[in-house]
Amino acid sequence: MPALNKKSSAAGAVCAVSAIIAILLSNGQVRTNQRGLELIGNAEGCRREPYICPAGIATDGIGNTHGVATGRRKTDQQIANDWQRNILDAETCVNRYAGGARLPDNTFSAAASIAFNAGCPTMQKSTMFRYFRQGQLVAGCNEFPRWVYAGGKKLPGLVIRRQAEKQLCLEGVK
Repeated sequence: MPALNKKSSAAGAVCAVSAIIAILLSNGQVRTNQRGLELIGNAEGCRREPYICPAGIATDGIGNTHGVATGRRKTDQQIANDWQRNILDAETCVNRYAGGARLPDNTFSAAASIAFNAGCPTMQKSTMFRYFRQGQLVAGCNEFPRWVYAGGKKLPGLVIRRQAEKQLCLEGVK
């Protein structure tokens, strides 16, 4: 695969997160609520063309890392299809390792966001997911600020994202 730009600046390379969310919600297959999808989508951004994310991984669409091909520009429907598959993977992780079926919708959506971002192999062993499994929802929500590092570096974007996830999570337990 030829080298990808850190961020594409080509006209039209950015897509509207709101349009992709509308497609995803109309499919009716994800549990993550609109606020959770907005949080994930706005944090990840939406790009039609491949780029290298801050963690050094080839990415396209809304945080999609599967089947990314240089020079391939995606439509809204292709981006929505990829994102739905990735959201469903994150939801499966939350259901399996965080007792997702028992979590309130906002807490579930925040947990799906971090599973989407950090990956299931990382989150399944986390203290956060253990707290959720044990029904200690506030303690689990309070774990979000610990997850602000990528490649050993504290990333300002992750600090902002984790604060938003924590807020959404805690709104689920009120």
